[in-house]
Amino acid sequence: MLYMIGLGLNDEKDITIKGLEAIKNCEYIYLEDYTSKLNVPVSKLEEFYKKNIILASREIVEKKAEEILEKATLKNVAFLVVGDVFGATTHTDIFLRAKEKNIEIKIIHNTSILTAVGQTGLELYKFGKTTSMPFFEKSFTPETPYDVIKQNLSQRLHTLVLLDIKKDLNKYMTVDIALKQLLEIEDKRKENIISKDMKLIGCSKLGNPDFKIKYAKLSDLLKKDLGEPLHCLIVPGKLHFIEEDMLKLFS
Repeated sequence: MLYMIGLGLNDEKDITIKGLEAIKNCEYIYLEDYTSKLNVPVSKLEEFYKKNIILASREIVEKKAEEILEKATLKNVAFLVVGDVFGATTHTDIFLRAKEKNIEIKIIHNTSILTAVGQTGLELYKFGKTTSMPFFEKSFTPETPYDVIKQNLSQRLHTLVLLDIKKDLNKYMTVDIALKQLLEIEDKRKENIISKDMKLIGCSKLGNPDFKIKYAKLSDLLKKDLGEPLHCLIVPGKLHFIEEDMLKLFS
């Protein structure tokens, strides 16, 4: 049996009761260790779950998934994901591989960033396509986030921009870096999609007690310290008056 279990967004206690019961019945516990992170060390999870945890890097999950699946043909195996199980396409891939091998699978869901953004007061069904902002490098300056924001704004929809994570380097993108990169694309494209006067929402540690949400002009967000990661950025589309009232709380 393969259990795919969402852990939520904060700490070891965000797991559901069903998820915890499943872990206790598993011999091998893998933690996907590259798309996100909790706000506690792995040792806290091991202490609370009373199980040893195997950290699963991108290489293991994407290129050596057979290691996990072979064990699941004989034993109960847990595959833990920060947030919800299907927050990344990698996890859909391991699900499909397990199906091909006729491995029994149980999915146990949890909160993800895709629902936690509701804490801003924006209506979830008014979000358009989600996009990701990677760290720019000399030969790698993708403009996809700009295009997605442009498309969503044309339909008056909100845009959630997820910010890059490089866990192996302990490097996490902050809102100000994402904004500078968007301005860099705007300076190149000159389509008036991004401006320093537009009002955006910067967030940190959503789903945690010490979360921060700031609704302000881009020029002000560039100077705002939102604290520890993980950060995300939201570009609002057409706002309902109730959404506007909620955002006033974060101005």
